[in-house]
Amino acid sequence: MSKQIEALRKLGLTDAEIEQVLADDKRIDKGEKLFELSAEQEKASKQARQADRKPTVYKLDNTAGKRSKKVNTDKQAIINAIDEALCRIADQQTEITNAEREIIFHFNGVKYKVVLSAPRS
Repeated sequence: MSKQIEALRKLGLTDAEIEQVLADDKRIDKGEKLFELSAEQEKASKQARQADRKPTVYKLDNTAGKRSKKVNTDKQAIINAIDEALCRIADQQTEITNAEREIIFHFNGVKYKVVLSAPRS
């Protein structure tokens, strides 16, 4: 408390004002609301506490609000080559569910799915 009193004295408060400040501090610590802001002051306080928001640094390509995915022609070529090879042995027509990733086929009455991935490591 002595540091707090010294700090208040440096601010130029009298002993009576220091006692009042310390008493108010105790009341506030117990949960009492002594200094309420008006609606206008509360609005200004809230606005001052908000951080600046930076604008979006990238542009969205389409109207759906999402970025367009870059087409990977290498993966499409691999899936097409797998499709051609599987057509020779598959019981039914093969189905490419994702042009860059998945192909489904049936072999001896069993359904199989091949998923192509390109790990970064």
